[in-house]
Amino acid sequence: MAVTGNARRVIQVNQSIIGPCAPRSKTVRAKKVSDYPGVPRAHRELAKKLSSPLLLGPPICDELMAFIQHTFTEEEAALVRHIRPLKGRSAEDVAAIEHRPVDEVELILRRLAFEKRAIGCDGAADNRRYMLMPIMPGIFEMVLIGESPDSLTQWHRRFAELFEALYETGYILDYQDRRMPMVRFLPVGGALGAHPMALPSDKLEVVLDRYETFGVGHCQCRMSSQSVGEGCGRPLEVCTVMGRWAELGIEAGWLRRVRRQNVLEIKREAESHGLVTWVMNVESTGGQASCSCCGCCCKAMRTVSEFSAPGVMAPPHFMPRFDPPACTHCGRCAKACPMGAITVDTSAETLNHQPARCIGCGLCMLACEQQRAVSIEPVPDYRLPYKSWFSLLMRNAPGMLQTTWKVWRSR
Repeated sequence: MAVTGNARRVIQVNQSIIGPCAPRSKTVRAKKVSDYPGVPRAHRELAKKLSSPLLLGPPICDELMAFIQHTFTEEEAALVRHIRPLKGRSAEDVAAIEHRPVDEVELILRRLAFEKRAIGCDGAADNRRYMLMPIMPGIFEMVLIGESPDSLTQWHRRFAELFEALYETGYILDYQDRRMPMVRFLPVGGALGAHPMALPSDKLEVVLDRYETFGVGHCQCRMSSQSVGEGCGRPLEVCTVMGRWAELGIEAGWLRRVRRQNVLEIKREAESHGLVTWVMNVESTGGQASCSCCGCCCKAMRTVSEFSAPGVMAPPHFMPRFDPPACTHCGRCAKACPMGAITVDTSAETLNHQPARCIGCGLCMLACEQQRAVSIEPVPDYRLPYKSWFSLLMRNAPGMLQTTWKVWRSR
């Protein structure tokens, strides 16, 4: 399927040069909470919490304030401003702080967690704790995860529009030194084939073998882009969840139950449209998630393809190797790259590859099937996926805290 003309451009053709578009610069204009005297106090206090560098938050700005005022009513914001990330708070605790009846507070928080999905929730019905989520990853994905293009309301469309405006300020550049490799990309099946250096963790089939329950939903990034008129036309129902996470999503009605074979068919179809598959960079048996992404819509990939920031992607296991004698400098590999990691000058007959932008997906190799001038080779110092979320956090915590401190001081 061809990418539609309304999609954001990742690759540009400038005379004889085929390569990435120029990186976007940060345009966010930081303000203070006191600059918004006309905004209700509850919204201002919630904006301050969600702007925290610990939550990868943007600075206080017009775009953030507009997003929060739309996402939460004043009554909802008055309650949400009291909940915390990770440990959360019970409805009883929030009710006591707000001096309101517990049943009223519980009703509002439950609606926010299970219908709007703008806050997190953990625990059984008689012991629920409600948690504050980051805007991204967090609120953006969860609000849209249970929707489809047909179910999106005007509220959802406005939500997507305001989030996009906030994302495009480039506030994510504040965290360009913060490396948290939460996701890893798998080489596409046609490129990996029977590669002798492939590991079990490189193969989606092996990843799926750990689980019995599978659910599928619509890609939040592509659906959001489509709703604001910048969709690329590629498949939407590709977001896959496995294990316990899938059971929860299916039970809540956010996901459609599918079988293992269905997942493989969905992923193969997605790859035929130039999409690349990621999985969480942890070999957890409790749950796993995967989506099939494009460089023009995926927020994680756009941190690199548009803003040249490292994002949350783990270094790849494979990198392309180019065979100069076989290369005709046709530029197909550069056009196929979802990250803009390849630049080809068809006139000067030069090729430049930027490893820092490469996710090792192998699409460039598939694009060069005729000349066979591209192959994929393993990276010598490749680090295996983490065994647990705890090990991922412990290894990356020092760098995360350093960047958080740096952002906090700069604001």
